[in-house]
Amino acid sequence: MKAAVLHGIRDIKYEEVDMPQMGPNDVLIKVKVCGICGSDIPRYFSDAAHFYPIILGHEFSGVIADKGKNVPENISIGNRAAVAPLMPCHTCSACQKGLHSLCKNYKFVGSSFNGAMADFVVVPYKNIITFPDTVSFTQGAFFEPSTIGLHGLFCADYCGGNTVAILGVGTIGLFTMQWCKLLGARQIVAFDIDDDRLELAKKLGADEIVNTTQDDFMNKAQSYVENEGYEYVFETAGNNITMNYAFQLAGNRSTVCFIGTSSKDLNFSWRDFELMNRKEFNLTGSWMGYSAPFPGKEWILTSEYLSKDKLIIDENIIDTVYEMEEAKIAFERFATPGSVKGKILLVNE
Repeated sequence: MKAAVLHGIRDIKYEEVDMPQMGPNDVLIKVKVCGICGSDIPRYFSDAAHFYPIILGHEFSGVIADKGKNVPENISIGNRAAVAPLMPCHTCSACQKGLHSLCKNYKFVGSSFNGAMADFVVVPYKNIITFPDTVSFTQGAFFEPSTIGLHGLFCADYCGGNTVAILGVGTIGLFTMQWCKLLGARQIVAFDIDDDRLELAKKLGADEIVNTTQDDFMNKAQSYVENEGYEYVFETAGNNITMNYAFQLAGNRSTVCFIGTSSKDLNFSWRDFELMNRKEFNLTGSWMGYSAPFPGKEWILTSEYLSKDKLIIDENIIDTVYEMEEAKIAFERFATPGSVKGKILLVNE
């Protein structure tokens, strides 16, 4: 089979590789669509890959081409499927508590295990989420980022009828925002530095949008909630600046959830950090998108809401679609900051 194989920093080649070996509890997926995740970028441009050579890709969908002898009958050859890329050990204390995202012994497709930028990939059948023909393969490739947004809501003990601030409207931010809307937010205000992304957020359900490069943006943002602060704040950019903004936007006894992950040291002034005490807000993190029973309701709800056209994959969420053999061209797009305006997808014929 063919695959886009990363051999080193900025060294990816589309080449012939061996077919992955399937065990009795595995399924073989013919990959149709695979997204490039933000976490793939440092693996390509720096030394973040666990090993070389490696096949990246964990946001993907395809068709079940074969299955092992122990795979249940309800998972059939020919089914359309998305794949939960986390492979937890299922035996550690975290897994036994249903906290699969927190498993310390996990493997991960496209990271510690060869991924989906290839013709085929093998995964355990427990990681399969089948979906109907009414859901496209492109939609299927967005299951994983959708679950990350929804898991953040669960970590924040989110409930409807409240005001919500979404900091960052990249792919994860837009899904987080949509889930807040679907689950009953009273008012959603989206924040970003890109006017095009903000307009997309407005199209997908934000009540108000705020460009944080504007001098008076904080006053404007607080005016939308009568200077009471926001009851839920979701930071999805993993940026030091927006993480500081989260503390400022939070209301009394609110909840702040960091979904975005930073790759740099974080700095907070003592005045900003003290806001957590003065406002008595709850601060929580969110990691991946899994719950019990594995892979979790995040995946089941994503499939259900996509099939009912309640969760929207707007065409403007996607920047460009490339053939799998064009993987190097696709990755090199990220060399110019700000040039990529949405999700880049790699497809197989």
